[in-house]
Amino acid sequence: MLRFTPILLALIYGLLMWQFSAWRTKRELDANATPLSDPALNALTQRMAQALDLKKIRVHVYEIAPINGLAAPDGRIFLTRGFLERYRAGEVSAEELASVIAHELGHVALGHTRRRMIDFSGQNAVRVALSAVLGRLLPGVGVWIANGLVSLLAAGLSRKDEYEADEYAAALLTKAGIGTAPQKALLGKLEHLTGMRGAPPVWLASHPKTPDRIKAIEALEARWQDPA
Repeated sequence: MLRFTPILLALIYGLLMWQFSAWRTKRELDANATPLSDPALNALTQRMAQALDLKKIRVHVYEIAPINGLAAPDGRIFLTRGFLERYRAGEVSAEELASVIAHELGHVALGHTRRRMIDFSGQNAVRVALSAVLGRLLPGVGVWIANGLVSLLAAGLSRKDEYEADEYAAALLTKAGIGTAPQKALLGKLEHLTGMRGAPPVWLASHPKTPDRIKAIEALEARWQDPA
């Protein structure tokens, strides 16, 4: 029984981390976000809501400087203040920001947001368990190997989610009459906007390479135009 103790402790730790992460995320977003009030963006968001047969899509502005879009477990979508400032400066169009909203909607609709919260907690639990086991078998390097294995697993799952959310966004933007051109244009700007040049190897990155994401969208367009 004692040999299973590290695993049981890791599972309990993972459950507690999931509950704490969900509470902390909601508290942070509630305290630092306000409803989006831009007329042009709200009009585009309403078009997407109609395409989804929804009354409204809840979009909020998260008051932080980094450029990003986020989806909360409760279904709310967030654009950061940094993203809105680039939009105000004319570096990003309303349609391009609409593609971010569509992408985050994809994460919600496909269950990525809730699963990521669970995955994060589960990964911590697996990391603790592996570290305990490998640390005994391989003193000095066991913990390092455990961290590396969990990081590789997390990166692979995240890249898969991004491709799926891109596909959802492309379909929604097309149905709403916005099209995929803004989506591809924004992807082409992301490295410049975020300053994320010299990214880590693709097998360690949490997001796929930008050219690969654009190619995947273009493959979708080709398939939709020629279903046969």
